[in-house]
Amino acid sequence: MTSNHGVQTEPVLIQSSAQGVTTLRLNRPAKLNALSQALLDDLQKALDSVAANPDARCVIIEGAGKAFCAGHDLAEMRQTPDEEHYKTLFAACSRMMQSIVNLPVPVIAKVHGTATAAGCQLVASCDLAIASNSAKFAVSGINVGLFCSTPAVALSRNVPAKQAFDMLATGDFIDAPTAMKMGLINQAVDDIDLEAVVAAKAQSIARKDPQSIRLGKAFFQKQRQMALPDAYAFAGEVMALNMMLPDTGEAIDAFVAKRQPVLSFQASK
Repeated sequence: MTSNHGVQTEPVLIQSSAQGVTTLRLNRPAKLNALSQALLDDLQKALDSVAANPDARCVIIEGAGKAFCAGHDLAEMRQTPDEEHYKTLFAACSRMMQSIVNLPVPVIAKVHGTATAAGCQLVASCDLAIASNSAKFAVSGINVGLFCSTPAVALSRNVPAKQAFDMLATGDFIDAPTAMKMGLINQAVDDIDLEAVVAAKAQSIARKDPQSIRLGKAFFQKQRQMALPDAYAFAGEVMALNMMLPDTGEAIDAFVAKRQPVLSFQASK
């Protein structure tokens, strides 16, 4: 909702939680959920809150209205045409994107409409992404003379280099099935099924051993930056640590004995 003067009166980010799943809804529908400074700040605060919450299991990021996210708010940016201001803004955005990567729990992008520029970067920064078949993706800054350098960091870590550069150099849109083939998203589903499919994925993760999921996400992100021998050495250390978790031991013993496990994280629900 906006006032008669065009100022939004509702919060730019709506946060809700249920059964260990936190949903962060970008709430600037009139601006296609463009990442204003206020929205970046609220996203950072919300991610920091989730990171400090031991009961968190999974996060869903979605957009209100017709689009997932249209990238940075270019009109707002041009109100302060100063290099230091831009550096500060992009640093804040980069910090927020890295907070998603470093969050202890998995993050799912729930994409509808369009995800452009930093909006596409947001999708690429999430651990998982599910989109409606009608969704479209682009890093379209080049169309206004701005090469999407910060989105390129996340994009090039999701899709092959030549395909990433094609998107960056042309600004062309790709559809959800193409994004899935390229590896930018995990699934492209019928629009009517998006809500249910994302909810099912989040609950599937939320039902798993939370300590193992947290160990696994931290390991997965770190090992990607390692040489192969170092990655295997690190993986062995993490597997050994995982094996020592009480719930892991109980689950394996129950599997061997063909009985139902008694798990602490299930008993606490």
